[in-house]
Amino acid sequence: MAKYVYLYTGGQSNDTPQAQEAAMAAWGGWLEGLGAALTDFGNPFGASATVNADGSSDGASSGGSGYSIVEADSLQDAIAKTKGCPVFDGGGTVEVFEAIAM
Repeated sequence: MAKYVYLYTGGQSNDTPQAQEAAMAAWGGWLEGLGAALTDFGNPFGASATVNADGSSDGASSGGSGYSIVEADSLQDAIAKTKGCPVFDGGGTVEVFEAIAM
């Protein structure tokens, strides 16, 4: 099995404590539903920057809002495991990357 990184992008922000609590419950339920495939719950991202070769920086260009790491038999399997991800409910996406063992 290989490891895959889920990079969450976009999605809605939750303005009220009730919406935040509901979102956290949805994420917790979905992540727990991945079972043993989930190797790292990951975290949401905070402040970010893109650093250029000359050392200058500006806002991050990827729009990433968080990550998780899963194990899967293939890229197609890792993609299938994104079904039901709460980021989709807010219009966001999941980018899936195979993490190459070195």
